[in-house]
This record gives sequence, structure tokens and C-alpha cells, in this order.
Amino acid sequence: MPTVKTTKDKILELFKKEISLSVKELTDFLNMTDMAVRKHIHTLEKDGLIRSEHHKQSIGRPIQRYCLTSKGNRLFPNNYESISVEFLKDIQAIHGDESINQLFKKREERLTNDYKKRITRATNKEKVEEMVKIQNEKGYMAELRQINENQYEMTEYNCPIFAVANEYHIACQCETNMFKQVLATDQVERVQCRAEGDNHCKFSVHFSDEVALKV
Repeated sequence: MPTVKTTKDKILELFKKEISLSVKELTDFLNMTDMAVRKHIHTLEKDGLIRSEHHKQSIGRPIQRYCLTSKGNRLFPNNYESISVEFLKDIQAIHGDESINQLFKKREERLTNDYKKRITRATNKEKVEEMVKIQNEKGYMAELRQINENQYEMTEYNCPIFAVANEYHIACQCETNMFKQVLATDQVERVQCRAEGDNHCKFSVHFSDEVALKV
């Protein structure tokens, strides 16, 4: 059975997606009363999962906004153990830069093969929807938005290998290449990247006008 999300879970996910929120914004997102939201905010602050900050406005008093703390961010999936930065640096020191490139290309090939097993003989829409489903299973908190019949926008609100990608940007390049191969389109562009200072990773996916194979 699917896990039922508590209000606490929903609030934390909103902070992960939106970066910072005011109490008013939270009440709008959750359709809750101001008092109920403030009660949850107080508990999350007390637990050290969120912190407050004041934002200046052009007119009026500064507004209080809230965001995740490091402790709060750690609640979201991170697969750092499976491919540690320290281990990669040791390999690089012993075998040189090309060894790192080979490792990530090998990972790209493996992921491409794994994803292709699940994304077969589907329409373009079905392919990109399944891609998002797989990414969510891996902890990327991915969301899909359809721009038009042939164009989609995929946003990843979490990066389970951020420590690695932040040190080795080839990890991001390989992920983009993998998307191109699995979705069978060269028109996949990473328009935002956390490893380059953006809040989230965002991809623009464009398919040709050719009719995709249907199941």
C-alpha cells in the first residue's frame, strides 16, 4: 500500500521544492488556517528541521520566511555512500583524470541499459512519464510539465549524488546523455543545474514531429 504523507511530510517537501516560504504561502499551498500552519512551523523549528530568515521588501516591514536546515535536507534520499567523493579522488590520484571519465561513462552505459529495459515501445509522453517515475524511485523528487505536444520540462528537486556531481560535473553531463539515449532524442537540454549554483536541476525535452511507436 502507498505510504500516506503526513502534513509534516507535505510541508518539508514544499520547502524542498520552493526553497523558502512564508506562513501565508504555506496556508495557500496546504489550504490550512494560519494558526494550524504556525503550529507545524513551531514544531519543525524546535526539531531543527527549518529556520527562519527575514526578507526585505520594497514597501513595508521585512517578511519572515522559512527554509530547510542542513538537518532538514538530510531527510531526503542521498546515495553518497555508493559512490564517495573521497574514493573517486583516490582513483583520480592513482590513475589520472581519464580514469574518472571512464568510470562515469561506464555508469552512463549501465544506467542507459537499465532504463531502456523499462522504457520500450511507448509514445513520447509515456517514455518521459516513465523516466520521471524511475527518477522518483531513485529519490530525485522529479516532476513533469508538458509544454506542448512535443515538448516537456522535467524538474529534479533533489539530487541523491549532489556531493559527487558538485565535485565532478561530468556526472551531470552523463545523466543528460543518458536521458537523450533512453528517450531517443538529441534535444534534451539541462537548463538549470544544482552543481552550477541553481536551486534545482531542470531539463527541457523536445521530441521531433515523428509519430512515436505505441504499445
